[in-house]
Amino acid sequence: MRIATWNVNSVKQRVPRLLPWLDQRAPDVVCLQELKLTEDVFGELLGSELEARGYEWAALGEKSWNGVAILSRVGLTDVTPGLEGGPGFPHQEARALAATCGGVRVHSLYVPNGRVPDSDHYAYKLEWLARLREVVAAGPADAVVCGDMNIAPADADVFDPAAYVGHTHVTAPERDALNALLACGLRDVVRDRWPDERVFTYWDYRAGMFHKDCGMRIDLILASEPVAKRVEAAWVDRQARKGTGPSDHAPVIVDLDTAPDGDIGPMVPPPSARPSRGRTKLPQAKIVDRG
Repeated sequence: MRIATWNVNSVKQRVPRLLPWLDQRAPDVVCLQELKLTEDVFGELLGSELEARGYEWAALGEKSWNGVAILSRVGLTDVTPGLEGGPGFPHQEARALAATCGGVRVHSLYVPNGRVPDSDHYAYKLEWLARLREVVAAGPADAVVCGDMNIAPADADVFDPAAYVGHTHVTAPERDALNALLACGLRDVVRDRWPDERVFTYWDYRAGMFHKDCGMRIDLILASEPVAKRVEAAWVDRQARKGTGPSDHAPVIVDLDTAPDGDIGPMVPPPSARPSRGRTKLPQAKIVDRG
């Protein structure tokens, strides 16, 4: 079973990239984030195309912001929209969706950004993650937690730690919250597979950050131990970040039981650039967005 997660940064804008990608990579389960439309509009836009490709789907959206979906060719049951008992800002946002696919409980997540350390949104992010941990801990043994976590797990997951000082995504409380989630029995399967490799999933659109390979690894697939033992390949589809009209995130792909493309990775194709630390600054004063 091939499982993928992808923050598409507006599914309406990404349709010309998403549908060919589904045909090319043929994932069995896809977790999408940042739909930026309601579930009704999602169905109108993609329902027939997904059905033609054999996918059932579930979505939770809101107009213009956030939004998550799960596509599955291996069954889609016990769908749970939202983070049960989770906090709002001020109301619950469309950031979490869970379903059982092929015997695995799959969570598609768009974790709050946090915006600025010590802000109200930052506190909301930590509270949201704490509730997510409780939900996952109470769930079945076979589980996968996928999505844009908006946290780089370690300094190795950003192009230059010094460039991120004072920003969200890298602070100790955020990383502690992610480690608490992992302590539920989850494995970061890409890092497990490639412990010493440079791996990113997100590159800012501005200042040529993608071409310089100045990125972050914030899109994760976390698998419970029974599922992690089935992993045969885990990689970032960097090809989907190239070309015309891409998302600023690349899909992350994990193959269970069999690996149709072999044990490839960590990024496909690999980047050619590798900037020296201390020479590239973030193109924005602060990492702040609606997320």
